[in-house]
Amino acid sequence: MSGSAVKTGEKPAKMVRQKFALNRSILDQGWSLFRTQLEYKLEWSGGMLFAVPPENTSRTCPSCGHVSKDNRKTQAEFNCVVCNYKNHADIVGAMNVLERGYSLLACGDAAVLSRLMK
Repeated sequence: MSGSAVKTGEKPAKMVRQKFALNRSILDQGWSLFRTQLEYKLEWSGGMLFAVPPENTSRTCPSCGHVSKDNRKTQAEFNCVVCNYKNHADIVGAMNVLERGYSLLACGDAAVLSRLMK
């Protein structure tokens, strides 16, 4: 997310200054402190926080479970090469994160992580 905006080759980068400012603001947020505060507030109010492993959430088909980089031809388009399931890639990623969260709730961390690492 905070990658460099400078391009090499035939097409020079555009809006490099704006990208630099965005990168700085992203990196200055202190995400560790944000997570600590979020965990504290959820514990205080009786909620739970599940850290879902993000690996392949946007490459996994929510219909058949097939994982492939070929499922995403573009940034926004998801099309499963096995079952031909089609949807917006962000929606597919959100569906997979939700499913993994439910799995963490039902099975616990170790069971979910061992299944995802196969």
